[in-house]
Formats: sequence, structure tokens, C-alpha cells
Amino acid sequence: MKKKILFLFLIGLVLNISAQNINPNKNLKYTITFLEKNPIIDGNILGEKIWENVTQITDLKQIKPDYNSLVSEKTSIRVAHTNKVLYVAVICYDNDPNKIVISDSRRDSDLNDEDSFLFIIDTYKDQQNGFLFGTNANGMEYDAQIDNEGKGNFNANRQQGGVVGGTNINWDASWEVKTEIGEYGWSAEFAIPLRSIRFNNGENKTWGINFQRNISKRSETAYWANLPLGLDLKRLSLAGSLTGINLKSPKNLKIIPYTLIQGINDNLSSTKSKSNAAIGGDIKYSLTPGLTLDLTYNTDFAQVEVDDQQVNLDRFNLFFPEKRPFFLENAGQFSVGSPGEIDLFFSRRIGIGQGGAIVPIIGGSRISGKVGQTNLGLLNMFTDEVELNNGNSIIKNNFNAIRINHDFAKSRSSIGGLIVNRNGIGDNNDYNTVFAVDGKLGLGKKAQISGFLTKSSTPNIDSKDHAFKLLCDYNWNGWNFMAGYTEVGEGFNPEVGFLVRSSFKKTEFRILRQWRPKNTVKFLEVRPHISYRGFRNFSGIQETGFLHIDNHWVWKSGFEIHTGLNFTKETVLSPFSISKLKIDPGIYDHKEFQFVLYTNPNNRVSLRNRSYVGGYFGGSRVSSSNTIALRIGDKFNTETNFNYNYLNLLNGKTNVVIIGNRIAYSFTPRMFLQSLIQYNNVTKIASVNARFGWLNSANTGLFIVFNIVKDSDIFNLYNNQSITVKYTHQFDLIK
Repeated sequence: MKKKILFLFLIGLVLNISAQNINPNKNLKYTITFLEKNPIIDGNILGEKIWENVTQITDLKQIKPDYNSLVSEKTSIRVAHTNKVLYVAVICYDNDPNKIVISDSRRDSDLNDEDSFLFIIDTYKDQQNGFLFGTNANGMEYDAQIDNEGKGNFNANRQQGGVVGGTNINWDASWEVKTEIGEYGWSAEFAIPLRSIRFNNGENKTWGINFQRNISKRSETAYWANLPLGLDLKRLSLAGSLTGINLKSPKNLKIIPYTLIQGINDNLSSTKSKSNAAIGGDIKYSLTPGLTLDLTYNTDFAQVEVDDQQVNLDRFNLFFPEKRPFFLENAGQFSVGSPGEIDLFFSRRIGIGQGGAIVPIIGGSRISGKVGQTNLGLLNMFTDEVELNNGNSIIKNNFNAIRINHDFAKSRSSIGGLIVNRNGIGDNNDYNTVFAVDGKLGLGKKAQISGFLTKSSTPNIDSKDHAFKLLCDYNWNGWNFMAGYTEVGEGFNPEVGFLVRSSFKKTEFRILRQWRPKNTVKFLEVRPHISYRGFRNFSGIQETGFLHIDNHWVWKSGFEIHTGLNFTKETVLSPFSISKLKIDPGIYDHKEFQFVLYTNPNNRVSLRNRSYVGGYFGGSRVSSSNTIALRIGDKFNTETNFNYNYLNLLNGKTNVVIIGNRIAYSFTPRMFLQSLIQYNNVTKIASVNARFGWLNSANTGLFIVFNIVKDSDIFNLYNNQSITVKYTHQFDLIK
């Protein structure tokens, strides 16, 4: 144990020697312009005189395909403000406007696979946290909160996942953008009300800022503050500076009520059919320029898409991401641990019981934001009692989370603490508490050491209830080195958190090189790398070993293949089952071939494939995960997923199939129709989730949701049906 910590400490010293405090953009500055009157937000920048006297930014540089070359198409960016609104105007010139690609108009859809423009602002100049805004040529609205320079485990597609830190696309602010397409290319005007973001009052303030333009026909990405290979727009410590800001933060009071009616037909229930109605809502109030109070009553998430179906082909816990808006807003504020592996606070434990049972949320409150350079998060929620279909019940519970961490802006460092608590109301012996401290130490702009130490408190558990992690990371100019050690004690029990597996000691490392050979016509880069992770129990037995040797081959068009070998070792101490196949105790050493293929995502039809062929628990496995995406114009998108696993093991054979199809049609950027159809042959459950949304500001509006769940009883056509109509509206009482 001591040797491992010493080893990581020595790695940190080596990284520290090489990680000088270099910022290639430290002299990159732009002075904002104050406007006496508001511009007309219509996307027509060339025809509006108010923009003529605002200084332009034109010198964007490519990160791909031609690193450090000037952007291939002329780009003009202007930034200005009044006392109440921040304005950003961009003209994206294009010598062939007919080739402008608009692939998706749904709010918060991925902008990387089309012609688009994004900008990020670091309003506290802490070089770690900020707000990200973007659009495409059709005026789609994209916004996100950025924590820890975007580091974390997240899914970039709102319709498929949530967030557990890093980039939170489910943060929805009130703002507007308008675009125009013409013979010159396309342009966009952003109007961001200052009450929608947080910042410090004062005169002559400086924010961090950077801009990104994507040009689809060349699969090109260009930035104003240019970045080393391997980094992206969220690397706020390398952003340029926006100077001359004189602002006073406005007050903010918003009331967001909802009303809901629902009809349910459940053939598995004795009541068969029932209907109900509900009202509730949220209140947002700015306590200080940096702190916001959120109150919620009778919280409901009927408009949220259902979970993706998963089948467990291993012996460890499956992870289902959070999708509910109230918990996703400011989610990064409460994120401590190792995302997706050890989450000390996992909000799905609030309001969702075992097996996905819905537990009514009575209400709660949250205070989140920043005081100076200190981040603060306080959460208090109450859930009601509920009777489960299996005859068990869940009593009323109170959940609390307290999170404080302080950023040291110039060093990319921070230190903080977290307390998470659950109390069963009416039972003094039903509780669980987790205490944690965490921090990170920036080693210049290139490297960082991070970690956490935590302990849980649960009745009848009084030993080895600890966990900790230490991680060293170097990322600069195409080189990435990572080494870490994690330990989870046998008694560690975060009941309002998530553990992918319990009781382990984990060692891991990764070495990756991103290399772009010169004088290649269509080929862009290769990314050879090697990684390892090994899990041992507290008896010294290695339960899992995974050595991955791979190379990514990337073309300028966006076509990409990965060719890798995995060397795996699994020690099974107790029998378990995969589908209906029993896995006996034993040591299983195997090798497998891994192949990944991505076609150009800018095309109307694209394919993503990930396949494995090799040994598996004493037998063999053929696994293939496939997604075919189709877009027609800028309104219709569909993805068909086909995941297939064939297992030929010692105790038998089995096929595991999961089929899914997503369809989305955007009538306008704020009106959509979406559906998700799923089936798997293990549980033999087919489901349909269809949603219509007509949005107002900040993702409020009218939602109509239809759900069908069909189990294996072929004589019962619809086992469970529900239709929900929900309307929510935001009243902005202080303007």
C-alpha cells in the first residue's frame, strides 16, 4: 500500500518537473463593447449598423484537419453587452453555402457533426468552470454548464443519457439565438440575459472566453484560443480573456408551476385502469449574485425519456444515468468520487427505488453557486412512502447533501468536502451517512494530481467502511499519461451513491500518443495506446485483470477504425449466472480481438460499430454493438441500435439481443416529436416511449408522453399503457 502511494507520488514529481506553467494564450485578449441600445435579434448582422463599431475577431486557427492553420472560411465574431444582456454575433462566411449541413434541430443536440458555432465563458475566471452556448445554421439552442474543465463521465446526448460531472447539457437557461442563411454563408446572434448566468459584480472585470467553429464539408474544427492536440473548448485554463466588463448582477426570481393529467391501464394491477391529476412546481431565486435557491414541490418527471434497456453480461452493477432535470441542473456541483465507478452522491437514489420503482418526491430545496472562488451546494429532499408490487414497502425518507469546495484559479487546483445523508423518517436506526474530502493539484497547464478520501456510517457496519483514490494525469500536445490507485473497503456503503463493484483494490494506468503524420492527403492521425486496470480483493487475490493494446486510425473525412487486443483475467470465487448460464468458480484467462468502426458522422447515413471476438469465462464470446444513424434534412433523425452477444460457455450457449430505435422529428427548434422503441430477448419486454414537446423558455412548455410496456405474455397485447399530458411555464417576475 505504502509502496503504491510512493510510486504515484514519484510520478507526480516527474509530471511536476515537466509541467511548466505555460499558457500559449495568456496574451490573447478581446475588449468587450458597451451598447447604449439593444440590437435586433434576427440573425441579420451585416444589415444592422449597431455591429459596425464593434471590434471583430477573425483569426481562428484549426485543430483539425490542418493543425494551427488559419480557419479555411472567413469568420467574424463580435461581443458586446448592455446592463442586462450579453450579446455575441458571428458571421460564418462560406464559399459554397449549398454545402452547409444542418443535421439536428433538437435543443442540446450534438453540434460537432454539422456546421455550427459555440462559445464558452468563464465568468469567475477560475479557469475551471463556465457556461457553454452554441447553435447551428437553423438556430438550434445548445447550452451547458462546465465543471472541472469538462472532466467527468457524461453522455453528450440528452436523449440518451445524463451527467455525473464535467459537462452538464441538461442545464437550460433562458436566452435566445436567431440565425440567417445567405449567399455569404450563415450568421447567428446570441442574446444571453445576465440573470441567466452567474458572475461577480464590479468594474473592469475579466472573464475567460473561447470560440469554436465547425465546418462540416471539411470535418474542420477551429478555435480562437488555439489548443494543443487532445484538448477541446472546455479547457478553460487555456482560454483567451474578455476584458473591460462593467456589470452589476441583476436579481432573479422565477416561478415554474406545472399541471399534469395522466391515464394508466395496467393489466398486471388489480385496479386495471386509473387516472390522476397533479400540480406542483419550482421556484428559483438569486440569494446573491452567485448563489441560487431552488425550491420544488410535488416534483414530477413525466416528460423524461425512459431508460435504455440493458442486459447484465457480467457480475457487477449496471449503471443507469440520471435524466431528471431538477437533479441534473448543477449536478457537477455535487459530483465527488470516480464517475461511473464510485459516485458518492448519485441522485437516482432519490425518487427511484429498486427495479426502477417510482417513489413520490414530496419536495425539497437546493442552494447552489459560488461565493468568491468557493463553490457551495446544499440539497434537502423528502420522499413519500410507497407500496411495491412485490409486497414490500419503502418508508418516507429525507435526503441531504452538503458540498463545499474552493478553487485556486491560477493553479487549476481545488480542495473540498462532501456530506451525504439519508434518514428513514420514523425509524432512528434507519440511516446512512457518507463523509468525504477531495482535491486536485494542478501541475502547470499540463498535469494534475487528484483524489478523494471517504468514509460511510451505517448501523451494524463498523469496519473497513472507507474508500479512497489517487490519480495522476498528464495531457499535453498529443501525449496522455495516467496512473491511479483506488481502494474500496469491504464495509463501505454509500446508499445514496453508486458502486459498480464492492470491496476492491484497483491499480490502473494509460499511455496514449496522438500523432499526425505530415504530407498525408486524406489520413489525419493515429492514436496508439496501452492501458491496464487490475482489481484485487483484500485477501490479495486478483479478481479482474484487463490489459488493452490498441491503435485508432482516423481519416480527415471523419472515418475511423480501432484495432485492439484485450488480455483478460477473471477469478470467480462464487458462482453466478449470465442470462440462464451458470458460471462456476475458477480462474479464467483469455484473449480477445476488439474492432471499432465509425463512418463520417456528417453524412446523411452513418454507422458506429464495436465488436469483440475471443475467450469469455472458459468459453467464447462474439459481441457486436451497432448503430445506424439516418438524417433527412434538418428535421428528421433516426438511430437504429442492434446489440448482439453470442456466448458459448462451459455450461451451455445463449444469444442475447437488444434492439432499439430512436426517431426524432423537429417541426421547429422548439417543437419536436420523439420515440424510443426497445426489445430484448432475455426479459422479453418490448416498450414504446413517445414524446411530443412544445417548448417555451428554459425547456418548459407542453409535453405529451405515451408509454407502452409489453411482456412475454403473447395473449395480452398491452400489459401496461399510460398517457400523460404535462404543461409547465416559467414566470420571470424580475426583469
